[in-house]
Amino acid sequence: MSDKVKEILSWYEGENPGVKASLYRLLMQGKLAGTGKLVILPVDQGYEHGPARSFSKNPAAYDPHYLYQLAIDAGLSGYAAPLGSLEQGADTFAGQVPLILKVNSANSLHTGEGDQAIHGTVKDALRLGCVGIGFTIYPGSGCNYDMMEEFREMSAEAKANGLCSVLWSYPRGGNVSKSGETALDIIAYAAHMAALLGANIIKVKPPKAGVDLKAAEGAYAGVAQDTLKQRIEHVMQAAFNGKRLVVFSGGEAKDTEGFLNEIREIAAGGGSGSIVGRNSFQRPKAEAVDLLAKIIDIYKAAA
Repeated sequence: MSDKVKEILSWYEGENPGVKASLYRLLMQGKLAGTGKLVILPVDQGYEHGPARSFSKNPAAYDPHYLYQLAIDAGLSGYAAPLGSLEQGADTFAGQVPLILKVNSANSLHTGEGDQAIHGTVKDALRLGCVGIGFTIYPGSGCNYDMMEEFREMSAEAKANGLCSVLWSYPRGGNVSKSGETALDIIAYAAHMAALLGANIIKVKPPKAGVDLKAAEGAYAGVAQDTLKQRIEHVMQAAFNGKRLVVFSGGEAKDTEGFLNEIREIAAGGGSGSIVGRNSFQRPKAEAVDLLAKIIDIYKAAA
């Protein structure tokens, strides 16, 4: 175990040895092993956006085996996906990459209050050899309290069985404007709530400059936010002064250099890593592996 990983595990004072062993597996896997940084492949977009919108740019990615192999070949820290995707490959690739079972999802056919259906269980995660469960909450939504309570219940069960919990914290609805969903104050609030809910790993979107919640405007008068690096530093500060692992989503596919510049800023700001989906699996495999190698090199240099 590297000194950095030992330090990170020491932050999780209330967790049992099983949870720390699961975090260890993620932190000591792949090309970033021992650095304290993570790059994870998440593939739940088929549920969220539909199959063609997710995979038609690179049809090989319709096959879950392709996605397992991409995570392994690229030397990533882990692979996160819903139940069916992990089942289709769990035996073939058993033990080759740490798995996170994404246990809830929304879909593009639904309208109304933001909510997600729970379609996976802790028992499923244990059966498939996962290191953790992934869960999404929508702070601000009319369903946000139910989602938080569902997460708390599933997270407690997961931790009791030695699994870590990964929380996607995506504010929307309520007092959050559509354009303000990625404002600095909203993203920092989302990360802080996830930490308070006991998430071991927190996933948020990279924050944009600006304050969306009027009540927070005065508090942000002295917070530097001109650069993404500064904004990442504040989000990490909100996550127990950097004592929680916070990974940042890649979002919609971007041009390569623009995306890598964003990763550089996240790394410079002290972010724990990236969770890169469409920006990787929608590219041809050789191009995806090359991009992920460049992302890994950026985090290695910042470690």
